[in-house]
Amino acid sequence: MTDNAAWPHAPVRVALVGAGPWARTMHARMLAAGPETRLTAVWARRTDAARATAEPYGAAVAASFDELLDHCEAVAFAVPPSVQAELAPRAAKAGKAVLLEKPLALDLASAERLVDAIDEAGVVSQLVLTKRYHPTTRRFIEQARHTEVTGARSCYLHGAFLGGDFATSWRLEHGALLDLGPHLLDLLDAAVGPIASIRATGDSRRWLELTCEHENGAVSQASLSGRVARDRALTRVELFGPGPELIYDTSEIDHEECWPVLRREFAEAVRLGRSSELDAHRGLHLQRLLAQATNESPCGD
Repeated sequence: MTDNAAWPHAPVRVALVGAGPWARTMHARMLAAGPETRLTAVWARRTDAARATAEPYGAAVAASFDELLDHCEAVAFAVPPSVQAELAPRAAKAGKAVLLEKPLALDLASAERLVDAIDEAGVVSQLVLTKRYHPTTRRFIEQARHTEVTGARSCYLHGAFLGGDFATSWRLEHGALLDLGPHLLDLLDAAVGPIASIRATGDSRRWLELTCEHENGAVSQASLSGRVARDRALTRVELFGPGPELIYDTSEIDHEECWPVLRREFAEAVRLGRSSELDAHRGLHLQRLLAQATNESPCGD
């Protein structure tokens, strides 16, 4: 954590949309920890859940989304993709910076409308691609960019779809591609090189295999499943080429180290009025890859 002396600006006043498990355990706690941000209000369709999320941090409970916008200069979203795609454009049009979950939406057209609204409003946007804010991930990507890669294997596996708080309806319906896919595709795209084409085999609700062809000629494989018996999620990327293999494995990292970095970089972006590379356009790029994998749009669109 950082201290107040290390943050030279007023805290960014952030309101939270959503009061589910991810909103409670990550968003609310992170945004309230400061000093870079202050959690000012929470709105959810269930008022009792919003109150339970807001009260530990002294935040207001908004009676409506419009009222929430009156309490903040930035809005964080911890809701299903369809709800985010509906509400985030309204926040952007109201001049609020947006902290967005992945995927941006359930379909490419909705994601494009969201990004268009952000661009038209000229507001800051940032993605909660959690692992990207960990120093280990950043070292891996930097090393990978100086490594000749011929091929790669990767996986993102967990058992959350088997039951519990995170076995939510949208995850169970759409499966691992929309939930886990953005994380793994983002890592492969950043580490191996831009993905030029992608195809999928299997069942997103059970086990899915993705084959990615990269612009530099490398080929990568990605295995995705939310229905395997694991005590904790595993994300692993193995890069192969003429030199020694390069391996990234999340079993070696503490995800708690991601949140202060994410919070500070979002606050800095808001105060400077300039989004980082992990912005809504990055989210749209990932959404286009998801669309290719599901044949939602022509390959390379």
